Amino acid sequence: SNYWISVINAGRHFTLDAVMGIGLGLGEGMKDSEGVGKVIGRLMMVADVLAVNPKSIALDATTVDNGEEVVDGVASMKLDGEEAKSVEAHLIQQFYSAKLSHPALASALPLPQITHVTSGPKLDLQPPRESDAHKMESDEYFLADDPKVHGKSKVKKAFCEPGNVGFCPPIELLAYFGGLSGNGEGGEVKISRSPDNGGDVTYTTKSAILADFEAGTLHPGDLKGAVSAVMVGVLTRTSAGIKADGEAAKGVKALKAFEKKMAKQKKK
Repeated sequence: SNYWISVINAGRHFTLDAVMGIGLGLGEGMKDSEGVGKVIGRLMMVADVLAVNPKSIALDATTVDNGEEVVDGVASMKLDGEEAKSVEAHLIQQFYSAKLSHPALASALPLPQITHVTSGPKLDLQPPRESDAHKMESDEYFLADDPKVHGKSKVKKAFCEPGNVGFCPPIELLAYFGGLSGNGEGGEVKISRSPDNGGDVTYTTKSAILADFEAGTLHPGDLKGAVSAVMVGVLTRTSAGIKADGEAAKGVKALKAFEKKMAKQKKK
């Protein structure tokens, strides 16, 4: 399809070092096992931007591995005359500059405004593992093509230490996908509880959930029950959207085939 041709063209334009972020201070710490997926993902992002032709793009803030700790990137950026602060933004900027600078092309495919978001949710389901040998990738996070049953199974396995609000994946998931705002003007979520646990309770802010969980008045089991229902709904809608989009469905099949191929090579 034209989409995958765009991915291939982006790959032909950039060197591998450029896609990995070598020289920008954003890719030197990338492991080989991480590199393959990130390289393909970044090339696909360039193709995504060309296909959608958006006026603006919001990217996750870049993290830089300096060998000791991961440091958050800048909160926002502008591309006009300024240095790109993420590999993805740099690639998009360079591709537009090299391939779409002609006035006729620039008017049809203008460079979108790019911002970086540092306040986004942390959706990891497990705390950092001590080593790669301890990782169980399928349980580390949700995938866009996860079946809806994973809405229950992955939440059930998610880290949820009583009273620990420093790292609590279920709360992050519930706040983000439940539409909770910081001031109570967003959505609301209801958590069903037995009378012995205080009865049903409705929350309109993330801070209220954090306070009750830290105090011990909100039990991990009750919390996970509510999160499971939310995530089943999210995965159901995502699956329906992918199936309705022919190109998205083809992309998912291609990625699964590539994943199987890489898994076989790992075993050799």
